[in-house]
Amino acid sequence: MNKTIIVSNRLPLQIKLNDEKLEVVPSVGGLATGLKSVHSEGNGIWIGWSGLTEEELNEDLKKSVNQAVRKEKCEAVSLTQHDIDNYYLGFSNKTLWPLFHYFMEYTEFENEQWESYKRVNEKFADVVLEHIKDGDQVWVHDYQLLLLPKLIKDKKPDTSIGFFLHIPFPSYEIFRTFPWREEILEGMLGADLLGFHTYDYERHFLSSVKRIMRLEVNFNEISMAERTIKVDSFPMGIDYDKFHNAALEHVNQDDDQKSELRKRLDDHIQSDTNTKLILSIDRMDYTKGIPNRIRAFEYFLNKYPQFKEQVRLIMLAVPSRSDVPQYQKLKRDTDELVGRINGQFATVSWTPIWYYYRSMPFENLIDLYTSSQVALITPVRDGMNLVAKEYIATRTNGHGVLVLSEMAGAAKEMNEALLINPNNFEQIADSLKYALEMPEEEQARRLKILQKRLKRYSVEKWADEFMISLNSTKKYKETSITRALDKNVSSQMVSDFENAKKNLLLLDYDGTLVGFTNNPQDARPDDVLIKLLLKLDQLENTDLVLISGRDRETFERWLNDYDFNLITDHGVWLKSKNKNWKMLEQVKTQWMENIQPILETFVDRTPGTFVEKKKFSLAWHYRKADPELAQIRTMELNTVLTSLISNNDLSVLEGNKVIEIKSSNVNKGRATSRLITSKHYDNIIAIGDDWTDEFTFEALPENSYTIKVGSKKTKANYYIKDTNAVRELLVKFVSD
Repeated sequence: MNKTIIVSNRLPLQIKLNDEKLEVVPSVGGLATGLKSVHSEGNGIWIGWSGLTEEELNEDLKKSVNQAVRKEKCEAVSLTQHDIDNYYLGFSNKTLWPLFHYFMEYTEFENEQWESYKRVNEKFADVVLEHIKDGDQVWVHDYQLLLLPKLIKDKKPDTSIGFFLHIPFPSYEIFRTFPWREEILEGMLGADLLGFHTYDYERHFLSSVKRIMRLEVNFNEISMAERTIKVDSFPMGIDYDKFHNAALEHVNQDDDQKSELRKRLDDHIQSDTNTKLILSIDRMDYTKGIPNRIRAFEYFLNKYPQFKEQVRLIMLAVPSRSDVPQYQKLKRDTDELVGRINGQFATVSWTPIWYYYRSMPFENLIDLYTSSQVALITPVRDGMNLVAKEYIATRTNGHGVLVLSEMAGAAKEMNEALLINPNNFEQIADSLKYALEMPEEEQARRLKILQKRLKRYSVEKWADEFMISLNSTKKYKETSITRALDKNVSSQMVSDFENAKKNLLLLDYDGTLVGFTNNPQDARPDDVLIKLLLKLDQLENTDLVLISGRDRETFERWLNDYDFNLITDHGVWLKSKNKNWKMLEQVKTQWMENIQPILETFVDRTPGTFVEKKKFSLAWHYRKADPELAQIRTMELNTVLTSLISNNDLSVLEGNKVIEIKSSNVNKGRATSRLITSKHYDNIIAIGDDWTDEFTFEALPENSYTIKVGSKKTKANYYIKDTNAVRELLVKFVSD
């Protein structure tokens, strides 16, 4: 049976050595939770460093470590203290970490550390290759192993490899300063699927690939030799139920069950009805913007003195890399700032900042989350920031406000938070005031949206989505490309039109005869178009039919004075000349409950989109999404839906900034088939601009003239530039 091999710098285990005895405890971290179904519950193994160096282990202990980790379906990579000093503490954390977080002033480029980084990646590759078999797939994680995908691909080219970067990928202008930039990109491009937290990071990576590697990039696909590499964004979630349920239990605790921290927090809150707590939780890292946050809080107290003795900032800073000079300086600066502000503002009964420099157990974190009315999370650069999501998950009473830096990856999917620039003290102060005074109704509304999204797109869903995308990379499909409607073809078309005994002229409306407008109701036909349509309609040898996704009511309002042949609502209604409207199909809706969760998955991964449930269809709207990301998602969603609904009598229709799923009984192709079987046409011309018209093209005989407006990817025989070119072509049919 094929297996999935997960590779990360550390194993999902806490391994300690006490008096020559090993203690092995499974990790409860977010990554371990997310990958549980792939690893411990699936047919997989996890490869990484045990946390113990070779110098700490004799032969017997080394065997014991290997036996212990294998019981947990893991394999250990053996590293020396020199490896850790140079590969991990050196290159990973003194070169890649600061550079990728835009702290170039902290970045070191040491060749010895680079050489160690290469050697350790090779050590990881050796262990992977030792356990890999044909048909297995590999998922590599994070910046410590950027070279690993290529090392595996070079030896096992048929292996499906995924890579996920858990920190930001910097802009091209930053990344280009990196001395070993080509080697890093080549290493990453050994993967078949590259995942990032946000579209920004994805875009930065593709920009570097295009500019540095000179590879062809088509949307989110990279063409490299005989391979196509897919790049995508997957915002990592949390174990939502774990935090939410813990918060629910916490609220119902009896007094004798409460921790000392909880009692102290309760005493503070109950001392005054106006008392509120502002929470700040971070690792002590220069990327988290801790000094700026403290200064911004000072600015807030000076600007809005009415909050003195009413609010308190609770700061939990978890120690991190305390042997690194920059982190030591950050700790000193933080201590001094807290001391100065407390000394400046403190009263006998009030200290503005409670500052904890230590780790806290999970129960105490829940104490802090549930007791704080506001969370202030202001990193200057952060790959995701799961603390922001954890805070939202614990707001079980429907109250609480998140003030979040727009520089955190989580900000891309948490628009209902109060987003701030971490360097703008004025904005932070105003946002804090707004958060503290926000009406409970507004708090509840914002939280409801955030919680629904976070619950649905949990860390488990994140892992599942990545694996689904990795599996899909094995099925690369070629896209047909048509050719332009040149002068020779158009001349032949006009000749065939004039000489035909009976023409059928099928014309889409929006995007074909008229351009798109911000307000769809502004796209009513102009006088020039009406005159052109009337001339075409009066040709004795021609049946003109307007076939559109527009609703019947709109066309009745616009074209009521003219007796055109009309097909509306993608094929639901037919209006023939001198006849009343006729309903062509009965429509089913039972399929919606199965398709809607798929569309919601795309909403989770595409900020600015939403699902609209209509009477006979489901529509995924992406007008407000990033246009480049939307372009990628529409291609992906079409592929997913097309394969899923092939046996369910459904069709995917792509309109202007919307993808719509309808019953197959409702499409332009079926309506077209009715037309061409009702009469004998010896010449047929169909012109349309989007995927709704693909059904028309497909339903027509091969010798028909089928023309796509503005796109080369189509089943049509030809494409034409735009609506102006369409009108110019139609004019030729009625020229004297």
